[in-house]
Amino acid sequence: MGGVTSSVAAKFAFFPPSPPSYKVVTDELTGLLLLSPFPHRENIEIVKLPTRRGTEIVGMYVRHPMATSTLLYSHGNAADLGQMYELFIELSIHLKVNLMGYDYSGYGQSTGKPSEHNTYADIEAVYKCLEETFGSKQEDVILYGQSVGSGPTLDLASRLPQLRAVVLHSPILSGLRVMYAVKKTYWFDIYKNIDKIPYVDCPVLIIHGTSDEVVDCSHGKQLWELCKDKYEPLWVKGGNHCDLEHYPEYIRHLRKFITTVERLPCPRMSSDQSERVSRDAPPRKSMDRRVKPRQSTERREREKPPKSQSKKSSSKLKISFDHLDRSRKSVDCHEKTRKSVDQIERGRKSMDRLDRVRSE
Repeated sequence: MGGVTSSVAAKFAFFPPSPPSYKVVTDELTGLLLLSPFPHRENIEIVKLPTRRGTEIVGMYVRHPMATSTLLYSHGNAADLGQMYELFIELSIHLKVNLMGYDYSGYGQSTGKPSEHNTYADIEAVYKCLEETFGSKQEDVILYGQSVGSGPTLDLASRLPQLRAVVLHSPILSGLRVMYAVKKTYWFDIYKNIDKIPYVDCPVLIIHGTSDEVVDCSHGKQLWELCKDKYEPLWVKGGNHCDLEHYPEYIRHLRKFITTVERLPCPRMSSDQSERVSRDAPPRKSMDRRVKPRQSTERREREKPPKSQSKKSSSKLKISFDHLDRSRKSVDCHEKTRKSVDQIERGRKSMDRLDRVRSE
């Protein structure tokens, strides 16, 4: 049964672009890795990283000369580095941050197959690279997770108490909750963000579109309620699942958040945190193996969302993503997600059996 549910979960969560939108080539003169068909840029470095689960993933590091923070970006489930390439450059420029993006196992030119636990190993390998190769410190790292990318992002964030901040872009409560309004966490569910976000100690910004047809905005609102250190969220009025970057308030609010957290004192571990993790120790194993499932609050947000940002904005704050529309479509395909319901029904006979399944 476990193998069946794992297989079904993978089919639900992952839609790697096929064929990949890029190739990794080696420059004959310099020996550097490049992403084809993109031209070489002096401030971009391409890396291949081994993971603890035996796969090799591709990463892209974008340097900014004035950066004091590094954004570790985990993309959505229907994109790869080639489709995110221009966006990563734009974000680095407008936010004045270094940015590390990567492809999950089985995505782009990364080896292996996509799975929940492979993504946990993937983000750990990328974070290790940031520390050991690029000299990033935990207190200067901001984790950014988009949609399915909120899963590995929160898993790592729950185990790194000195992080600068976390950004969740159209996040999910859990994989199963995207399709069913279940009241508790089941053992075969994936990306149990609802159980992990209370363990995140740093400031958290949540961005979600109010017209999201793939992951309802209620997911973002409930995660915001569960945050320890809440930052003013951004509920993009009329925003869908894959177009939030087009709204001027997106980059404006994101830049304000990063500027704010960069001014805060460096995070320090409390005595309670020091008991949970040693400063010199590597990240703990995924919390899926140690956190007991709990009943979801499933309560609606009691506070009214902040008023919508003014539609007027400086052209300097608005990122032009017209060129991305031709290469990067929906980061999470609504139709594919809905079709996956039928796959899950074949993996387990009826939702009526859920109440008899033993929680983790």
